[in-house]
This record gives sequence, structure tokens and C-alpha cells, in this order.
Amino acid sequence: MADKVLTANRLGDGIAVWLDANGRWTEKLQDAFVARHAEAVAAIEEAGRKAFASNLVLDVNVIEVEEKGGLLRPLRLRERIRAEGPTIAYADGHGFADPAFIAA
Repeated sequence: MADKVLTANRLGDGIAVWLDANGRWTEKLQDAFVARHAEAVAAIEEAGRKAFASNLVLDVNVIEVEEKGGLLRPLRLRERIRAEGPTIAYADGHGFADPAFIAA
């Protein structure tokens, strides 16, 4: 089984967030709680259902991650973009994701 984390979008501003080990939502993927077995996945899914029902987050998903060089990296490109930002600079003052992190 691949390692998994719980992600969502914060209801107030739409920012991508991840569930941490303390049951709080963090804007940093690297602070996410990593579920490494079925029971842990079930627990984060339940936490996501409760947060959704409480109108804290929306678009709640369990995603697969891998650890590379001591950093968590989502397996899907969509999730890497959500974690690091766009693949190109699109507006003044906004950077873009590290190409090595986004690379498939």
C-alpha cells in the first residue's frame, strides 16, 4: 500500500490544505500526517468527513504520496501542482513550483 495523506480546500478561501498529526489543517504538505496502513487511512477519511460536515473544508481526498529525498511528493501531477503552485509564473509577485518537484 502506498503512503497516503488527506487533502482538501479550506472553505473560507479555497487554499489547498493537508491534515496534520494533530487533526489540524495545514497549508504545507510537508507537515501532513502520513497514513501508512489501512486503519490510519480509515481514520483520516473519517476526519475528512467530519471537517466537511462542519463546513471547514471541501473537495476532501485521500491522495498517494511518496517520500523522496526526505520530502513528501504526491504521485499525481495535479496534487504536486496543488502542493507547490502553478508550473509557470502567471502574475507579478507569484512564483511557480520547483520544476524538479513537478517533474513526472
